[in-house]
Amino acid sequence: MRIFDPHIHMTSRTTDDYEAMYAAGVRALVEPSFWLGQPRTSPASFYDYFDSLLGWEPFRAAQHGIAHHCTLALNPKEANDPRCTPVLDELPRYLVKDGVVAVGEIGYDSMTPAEDTALATQLQLAADHGLPALVHTPHRDKLAGLRRTLDVVGESALPPDRVLVDHLNETTVKEAKDSGCWLGFSVYPDTKMDEERMVAILRAYGPEKVLVNSAADWGRSDPLKTRAVGELMRAEGFTEDDVDLVLWRNPVAFYGLSGRLDLDLDIDDTTATATHEGNSILRGGAPAAAPTER
Repeated sequence: MRIFDPHIHMTSRTTDDYEAMYAAGVRALVEPSFWLGQPRTSPASFYDYFDSLLGWEPFRAAQHGIAHHCTLALNPKEANDPRCTPVLDELPRYLVKDGVVAVGEIGYDSMTPAEDTALATQLQLAADHGLPALVHTPHRDKLAGLRRTLDVVGESALPPDRVLVDHLNETTVKEAKDSGCWLGFSVYPDTKMDEERMVAILRAYGPEKVLVNSAADWGRSDPLKTRAVGELMRAEGFTEDDVDLVLWRNPVAFYGLSGRLDLDLDIDDTTATATHEGNSILRGGAPAAAPTER
C-alpha cells in the first residue's frame, strides 16, 4: 500500500513518527502551514516557520524516505489578529518557492469579516501564482461555514476544481461534492472523522476526488490513520485500485496541479529501510537519531 498523506503537520511530530509512517507505506506528504497553538505576535514568526517548512522539514523527511511538500498561507485563526495580517503582503515571495504546492490552510475559523478578506485575498494569490488552494472548513457551524466558503470560491478567479475543501464530514460532503471541489477528510482518534465513518462516506459517494489525511497536529492525533483507512477499505470490499486512488493517485493529481510536485528522493527505499532497521535495533538501548541529526 503506497500512501501520500495530503495534510499532516510534521512540525508537531517526532522522528519516530517518520519511521512508523515509512513502515506503514507513506512515501509522500504535504504539510500545510497552520496555527501552532501559541498565538504569534508578529509577521517575522511566520517567516521563520515558512522557512522551516521549506528547508528543515523536507530535509528531515528525506532522511526517512518520504518526499515532503508544503502549503503556505495566513491561517484563518490568526487572520483575525491585525499584528499578523502583514503576512498577506509578503506571501508572494514565498509562493514562488519550489516545494510550495498550494496556498493553504485558508478558509474560516469563526467566520469573521477579517477571515472573509484573508480568504478572498489568498484565493486570488493562488490564481495569480498558478497554484491550487487548500481550504479549512470551520470546526463550528460546519454547514454554514462550508456554504460561505463555497460562495467566496465561486466569486474568486480560482475554479472549484483547483480547490480542496478539507475537514469535511457527513453534513458537508454532499454540497462540497456538488460544488466540483476536491474533498478532504481528516481522520482522528476522537474528533472530525474516524476510519469507519470515512469508509461509509466512500461507499456512499465514491472515491473520486477524495483525499484522506491524518492531519496529526499537536492535539491527540495519529499519523497512521491513513493506513487504517486503507486497511478498512480492503476489509470492506474496496478494490486495491480504489485504495490506491484515495491514498495515492488523488493527492498526486490535486497537488500536481501546481506543477511542482516532486516525488523523487535522493534516498532510495533500500537505504531508508536499512536506516529504519538500524534505528529500531539501537532503540532497544539508547534512542537513535539519523546520522545527519547528531
